[in-house]
Amino acid sequence: MTRKACLIFNPVAGQSDPDRDLEQIKTLLSSEIELDIQLTSKDVDIEQLAREAVECGVDAILAAGGDGTLSATAAALIETNIPLGVISRGTANAFAAALGIPNTIEAACQTILEGTIKKVDTAKCNGKPMLLLTGIGFEAETMKNTSRQAKNRWGMLAYIISGIRQISQFEPFKVELETDEKIIRIIKVGSVTIANAAPPTSILAQGPAGIVSDDGLLDITIVALENWAGAIAASYHLLQTGMKGNATQRDDIGYLRSKRIKVTTEPPQKVALDGEFIGYTPVEVECLTKSLAIYVPAAVAEDSLEKLEGLPGIEIEPR
Repeated sequence: MTRKACLIFNPVAGQSDPDRDLEQIKTLLSSEIELDIQLTSKDVDIEQLAREAVECGVDAILAAGGDGTLSATAAALIETNIPLGVISRGTANAFAAALGIPNTIEAACQTILEGTIKKVDTAKCNGKPMLLLTGIGFEAETMKNTSRQAKNRWGMLAYIISGIRQISQFEPFKVELETDEKIIRIIKVGSVTIANAAPPTSILAQGPAGIVSDDGLLDITIVALENWAGAIAASYHLLQTGMKGNATQRDDIGYLRSKRIKVTTEPPQKVALDGEFIGYTPVEVECLTKSLAIYVPAAVAEDSLEKLEGLPGIEIEPR
């Protein structure tokens, strides 16, 4: 039986030819899926498009674009049981990479046609839906200062260039992390990253390495970026451990897992949610366990770990 699906297609995502990409998607899927194609634009609310599709009773919603398109589409599908199909066409494509979804159109469409559905976690950050991660401090500065023009020209390299520029100017800050079990205070921090799902290339999320997308927990990484040399060393270490799937052992990097967390900083710090600047701390993030159905090629399972020792001036208060 032919399935009905809404395809939300972002023509300005990534660097490929959008007309060619759309025709390829239609060719690959149309024999088995009846597609209602909706194109995004600056004047179109992607989440509203997806909500209208849900109300029409589609069997699935497919999102073809970058992580911003995927996040906005997924926001309408949380706790609906309507599966999301991911066709990555963006710069980072971090969500697809985190879940092992292929990054080519042909392979992504094949994943959708095979119909393997997995329930994964999502989260809420200050009431806003979160698929990937919330970055506080250095990561948010980097995201905010990476232009669309730079991303179109350089791809992932644009984030690296922006990050290098930020290191020399960035000032560490004080942070208080409040979970259901404890209150943690650290006097000198450069970055706090709260991840629901993140691939190894999301370097500042890789404290625990092996982030689990369906365990009902958030993965929090704290990095003490005290100076330029330390920032470079910590970033390189996180890249290496993330690629190998090993948890960090450096004293200037800590991590823990929790279902919910509140982060307060002094002074207030920029906050990026799924790669978009949303304001300043404080933030409260809560995991929504297995709240999104998504087409994936295989399930992923990892162990849970915690490490906090070694961070500068750390205090931990049990609750």
